[in-house]
Amino acid sequence: MDRMFDAIGMSRERDLYITNILFWRPPGNRTPTLAEQAICLAFTRRHIELAKPKVLVLAGGTAAKAVLDTTEGIMRMRGKWTSVRLDDGSEGTDAADLPPPPTCLRTPASKRQSWLDLLALDKKLKELGVR
Repeated sequence: MDRMFDAIGMSRERDLYITNILFWRPPGNRTPTLAEQAICLAFTRRHIELAKPKVLVLAGGTAAKAVLDTTEGIMRMRGKWTSVRLDDGSEGTDAADLPPPPTCLRTPASKRQSWLDLLALDKKLKELGVR
């Protein structure tokens, strides 16, 4: 993921705050259950509130579905910006989703779409005056 963001001139140290939906790896690295996600979601949302991001990038379907409270699949959500209202009442944060890096490693054809997603993220940040 660091290399993906580095490709558009962003770094974890300077530009990114990365957190997970779940703070432990489920047995067998399976997808977290809805109950497991519910346990951590309030903490994840609070992390987001404290970080005050201009843009929220959700890596993978689990993160996107949990934070956006949707059942829509990641492929249908790709390329769309969604406003996320945080619990602290702060203004909506624009959110987009990317496939998680393991998907790019397992499915090389997804790298092109991921690159287009990163370019869209770079464009959005420039529109917001962040870059």
